[in-house]
Order: sequence, then C-alpha cells, then structure tokens
Amino acid sequence: MTELERQLEILSRGCVELLPEGALAEQLALALKVGRPLRVKAGFDPTAPDIHLGHTVLLYKLAQFQRLGHEVILLIGDFTARIGDPTGRSETRPPLSEEAIRKNTETYTAQVFKILDPERTRVVFNGDWLGRFTLVDLLTLCAKYNVAPMLTRDDFSKRYKAGHPIAIHEFLYPLMQGYDSVALEPDLELGGSDQTFNLLVGRDLMRAYGQKPQSIMTMPLLEGTDGVRKMSKSYGNYIGVTEAPDGMFGKVMSLSDELMLRYMELLTDWDLERVRAEHPMAAKQRLAMEFVARFHGREAAEAARDAFVARFSKREVPDDLPEVNVPCPQGDMWLPDVLVAAGMPSKSEARRRIGAGAVYVDGERVTDEQARLAAGGTYLVKAGKRSMWRVTLTWAHG
Repeated sequence: MTELERQLEILSRGCVELLPEGALAEQLALALKVGRPLRVKAGFDPTAPDIHLGHTVLLYKLAQFQRLGHEVILLIGDFTARIGDPTGRSETRPPLSEEAIRKNTETYTAQVFKILDPERTRVVFNGDWLGRFTLVDLLTLCAKYNVAPMLTRDDFSKRYKAGHPIAIHEFLYPLMQGYDSVALEPDLELGGSDQTFNLLVGRDLMRAYGQKPQSIMTMPLLEGTDGVRKMSKSYGNYIGVTEAPDGMFGKVMSLSDELMLRYMELLTDWDLERVRAEHPMAAKQRLAMEFVARFHGREAAEAARDAFVARFSKREVPDDLPEVNVPCPQGDMWLPDVLVAAGMPSKSEARRRIGAGAVYVDGERVTDEQARLAAGGTYLVKAGKRSMWRVTLTWAHG
C-alpha cells in the first residue's frame, strides 16, 4: 500500500461524503508530492458548556489528519453562535448572551484538547473578522450568493410551508459560516452530514471571492445510547466527555453490540474485523476503557472497570478469586488458550466447556469456540460452577 492509499483509507473511514468526488485523493497526492500539508478546517459554535461523544466524531477525524502531518484549523464560532445555526431547527433559536458564549468557549477549548494535539492546532475565532464587518461588507457578502438555494433549503422550506416564522438573520448564518472559509482559505472543511448545505455555501463563496474552493468531508451524526436518535442532551441519550468515569464506563457497556461497532468505527482506529472476532462483552469493555482513559486518564479507567466488574458480578465473585496475568504477544488471544493459561487442563476440555455453554466472560455466556479476548483488558472468566478467575491479558512483544 502506498502512502497515498494509506492516508486515503484512514481519512475516508466512516465518512458520509467526500465532495467533489476524487478531490481528497488529488489533494493528498499533491500534498505528498510538494511536501505541503493540507489545511483542514472544522467549526464549532459554543452553544453549550460541555461536549459529548457525538461532537467528538469531527474532533477525532481532525486528530487523524494531525497524526498524518496535516494542519488543523479549529474554528470557534463565537460570532455565529449569536445567530445560532438554523440547521434542523423547527423554530428560531433564541440568541445567546456574550457572557454565555465566553464561558462556553472556555470549556470547549479545554475539552477538545483531550483529543487534539494543542501544539499542532491553530485555534481561531470568527468574531475576529465577522465582528469587524461594516454594513457595506455585509451587503457585499449578500450580493455574492443567490437567494434560490436558500428558499429551497429543506429546513427553511419545511418551516415556511408549516407557517413557522423564519427570521431574516437566519439566512445570514450559512453566509457567515461560508465566509469563514473565505477568511481562512482551507483546502478542506469537515462537518456533520447535516451541514452539507452550509459547507457548499463556503465553496460557492470562495469561488465568488476568486479563491480555489475547498473540498468537503461530511461525517455521520453519532447515534446516542438508545441507538435511534442522534446523541443529544435534550434526548438524554448522550455520553458527556466530562462525565464521571464510572458513569461513562457504564453507559458504554450498555450499548448494543451493533452500536458498539459504530462507535469504534467513528471514534477509534481499531481494526473492525479483528474486533468482530472478539467476544462482544470483552470488546465493549475495551472500548469503555479507551473512552474513560481518553478523557480521565488510564488510572481512572482501570478503577471504573474494576468497579463495574465488581457491581456486575458481586453476587457470584468470591473474595479469594484467583488473579491470573497472561502475556499476550499478538494483541489478542483465543479463548481456549486463555482458559488453559488460567488453569484448565487442556484445550479440548476448554472447547468442550465452551460448546456446552458453561463458559462466561464478564457474566455473558460464550458459545463460540473461535472467540478471542483483547490484550489490555481484565476479564471475569467462569468455566463451570467451581472454576473462576480474574484474567488480565497483558501486552507482550514477542
């Protein structure tokens, strides 16, 4: 695999759209040829004091760009937050006070650097240019865009047909977000799949101002813990990045197996085929550990895991439960091998017990003889009524 193919595979993972078609591949090829990193922009309006895992989908993709050597521009929409993005709204959003925007901005910037490298992130505020706009500047901006796309935009069209009011300033939001790209001249802008209209406005305005239009990458809206609606505090289906370690760990463990894979695809670089070969409960525990460690540190993650296992299994775990540490040089281990390492007499006996439905990992029955457990995890393993161990698979380079 060439470096171009490697970067394209990593960056396109989980994407909804890459527009125009083939643009990212062309940009990466040129960047690699001339040795100039891509300038990648993503904007966030500080409309709430905290962010949740849904917000971090874009941040994690930005971090991938950083790790591949590209330049990340983190735009804080301190000015556009005063208007409020009308995307997906059925009514006009109430304006935020300057004090609320200031406080939210402080918490946003603190939280995003749990994911992004602060030394390699250029943080900008669109109030620096939009706040200096004169009426002439605003009229000039408005003259650069046609009214027809605004009228046919799905959000506005539905509200108009339903008789819901649309304030004039809401039409200015896409223009101002688009002008951010004129001010910053990124090679690519990253946004949620609900932001496609606004991102395309940015392309149109860059062209109108005589600039080379940015390419666009859209990412899906992460489903919340209910697996149905997008993650949102208003739905109560969110996992906040400032949430207590125990709460965060427990919420991740409550995800369905299908939703767990979705979170892994969008918020990790893990090999999904390898994950599918793992026991679901073990994979989920590893994901919970990853998120808690990312936002609270490894020690907090281990404590949250131990607390969860203790609560989950408190009725059946003896005080003198054997602790077994097993070196795992390949990154994961076949479950029959784990059982033998823990004390079972043979692989054939281990497979027999698995086939008989007598083996449990973290309280969940395992009947697949090909199941594997990942290194870095600690598992409560039970094989029959009298055989139980707390097994830790430790990384071992061999």
